[in-house]
Amino acid sequence: MGKAIVTIGRQCGSGGREIGKRLADRLGVPFYDRKLIELAAQESGIDPNVFAHVDETATNSLLYALSMGAFTLNSAGMVESSINDKVFFASAEFIRKVAAEGSCVIVGRCADYILREEEALLSVFIHGQQKDRVARIAKELKYEPGKAEEVVRKLDKQRANYYHYYASRKWGTMTNYALAIDTSILGIDGALDLLEVAARKKMED
Repeated sequence: MGKAIVTIGRQCGSGGREIGKRLADRLGVPFYDRKLIELAAQESGIDPNVFAHVDETATNSLLYALSMGAFTLNSAGMVESSINDKVFFASAEFIRKVAAEGSCVIVGRCADYILREEEALLSVFIHGQQKDRVARIAKELKYEPGKAEEVVRKLDKQRANYYHYYASRKWGTMTNYALAIDTSILGIDGALDLLEVAARKKMED
């Protein structure tokens, strides 16, 4: 049996994380999402709280980044380093390490871009109609529809900015992925079944 590295990009509320976790369980392989960030923090020596603060966010505004502590200044008052970049590169190093170890499922973190030269890569983007995604977030987090819609819009924007900033590609562009799955059409179970077929086929190659 060969190897399959499944990376999942996902719109907020599309069910991408749930699909990824259940797929990993079906395949019997490791699953990484926020856990990846925590492990990367442990190995890199960067404070895990810093990882959590800049997780999947990025900004082109230097003043905003400084106000959020994303950059540090040297004694001359010059920008010395970017905490965002340190977190990204530490995460990228960890992603390459776990991919080299064997089959796994990785959610987010530009993993599809980081592993773009990996022969075993199966890159996937999970999406859905906004009304369905808002309804899922409202149900899962017990939010009012207005609040849920705000969360969906905000998180999608953050993920798009993060992906564009580090991958220099447009987040969600279907040509960047081997598969694009609409959970509004297939549902979570249908999307999971389809992805399992694709992952097992990848393992046979």
